[in-house]
Amino acid sequence: MADPTPVIDDLCAESDELDRLVAGLGGKEWALDTPAPGWTVAHQIAHLAWTDRSSLLAVTDQGAFAREVEKALTEPGDFVDNAAREGAGLPPARLLADWRAGREALENALRAAPEGARFPWYGPPMSAASMATARLMETWAHGLDVADALGVVRPPTDRLRHVVRLGIRTRDFAFGVHGLPAPFEQFRVELTAPSGGLWTYGPEDATDRVTGPALDFCLLVTQRAHRADLALTADGPDADRWLDIAQAFAGPPGGGREPKGDTAR
Repeated sequence: MADPTPVIDDLCAESDELDRLVAGLGGKEWALDTPAPGWTVAHQIAHLAWTDRSSLLAVTDQGAFAREVEKALTEPGDFVDNAAREGAGLPPARLLADWRAGREALENALRAAPEGARFPWYGPPMSAASMATARLMETWAHGLDVADALGVVRPPTDRLRHVVRLGIRTRDFAFGVHGLPAPFEQFRVELTAPSGGLWTYGPEDATDRVTGPALDFCLLVTQRAHRADLALTADGPDADRWLDIAQAFAGPPGGGREPKGDTAR
């Protein structure tokens, strides 16, 4: 089984970086609109806090988590927005304190999880490593939305390797949620890491291939940028289709972002 420690460590580092970005904000800055329609900076942090709490329940109290799933089924399409709206209504200091406490509790629970344990989720069950990877992906993606609202550029780090792996592992899921059959063959994926190295996945002789910057791939699979604005290349019809529908998150297909017509980031 994969040791979850490295990804938990990187999740903590990613969360701490975002924490430093929002810790000193004033009330007006918490109310700034982010690229997600209807979501302010406060909504973004409230969503992370809520998802951390849900993850903690999945790890420590599966009965309570099952009740949360039942609640979500009664308000399909709305429960994520409703939770973010509720959290965003808190005073910023309280929201920040809740997010910090929740992510610390989740970190401790993931580190203490028995080897080989799997936990329920809104999608397929996950290991401790997979749960931490999903939390890192969400923290990075929603952190981008916060940074955009604040006019801040967050330099990418090699922590993105976890988002890349998640984006590749969810390939077949992305085809499935669009009602498409998943390709039988694996793809070759070659991406340039933020530090300059080359990350490679899949067989070298694969017919379908994806190449480009790792940052751009992560922006694509988290739907933080339109494919037209990214320097990703697909060789083969299946790989080309994948880049149109890729998503690293559970749930129905996301709406994505409109193209900017400018590849510079």
